[in-house]
Amino acid sequence: MVGKMFELSIIVNGEKWQVKASGTETLLEVLRKDLALTGTKSNCLEGECGVCAVLVNGRTVNSCILLAVQCEGAEITTIEGMATDEGLHALQSAFLDHGAVQCGYCIPGMIMTAAGFLKENPSPTPDEIREGICGTLCRCTGYKKIVEAVHHASQNMGVK
Repeated sequence: MVGKMFELSIIVNGEKWQVKASGTETLLEVLRKDLALTGTKSNCLEGECGVCAVLVNGRTVNSCILLAVQCEGAEITTIEGMATDEGLHALQSAFLDHGAVQCGYCIPGMIMTAAGFLKENPSPTPDEIREGICGTLCRCTGYKKIVEAVHHASQNMGVK
């Protein structure tokens, strides 16, 4: 697959795209370089820190270790796709309201991880939230405000 280019059809934030990617290009590279969706951050490139998290067919994935060719036909949601014309997503609002943004670098991945987690567990306890977001690392400080924001969002999403 090295050197060969593949034409992919993907749906990103509700918009259909045709992109060309090599067999070694990751979804993160396609999102940031080809689609100019730079809200998804690049950091460890080993799937360890979670700042590159996006939803692929509704499930949280680390886009830095997912090959783009594996996404043929997939629906992908990035942080740019969370807000609507009506406003910010409940998670985005809760992060702002609870001061959970800190430096902001991990926040897109944290919000996408939380969004995937809340799809699986829409009424989590704070302990379940801590476990659910444990794959996304924040280097600024503790997770107290982040957990509070996710808990608040789960309640505002009408599920609790």
